[in-house]
Amino acid sequence: MSEIHERNSQLTTKEIRDLDIEISFLQGIVDRDSEYIEALQLLGDDYTKRGNFDDGLKIDEHLAKLLPEDSMVFYNLACSYSLTNRINESLKALNKAVLLGYNDSKWMDTDPDLDNVRSDTQYQSIRQKLTNSQII
Repeated sequence: MSEIHERNSQLTTKEIRDLDIEISFLQGIVDRDSEYIEALQLLGDDYTKRGNFDDGLKIDEHLAKLLPEDSMVFYNLACSYSLTNRINESLKALNKAVLLGYNDSKWMDTDPDLDNVRSDTQYQSIRQKLTNSQII
């Protein structure tokens, strides 16, 4: 089963319809104001919930340009890259998130959006940086 189909099968028909309405509404807002941070964040989350990973990635890349020092933006960007099988970009964004202060190692180790990168040795290196920063 594809990841998109698997995500959508976990949603009810009503949840999918509501999500599509919210996406349409938020997209209209973002079309009028491409720097409306909160709307962009919600839209990116909704695209990912809906399984539209490429659209979510575009939003996260835009947010990274608008908020270049925000660790959560780069964490979400790492997730979007992982979901679109862009492993090297995901690891770079995840490393930047940790360097900017991201510190939720438990979630990072279980977040299904990062499943594609956890087996990479670079992930272990990033994870070690996070552990070291928590000790200090």
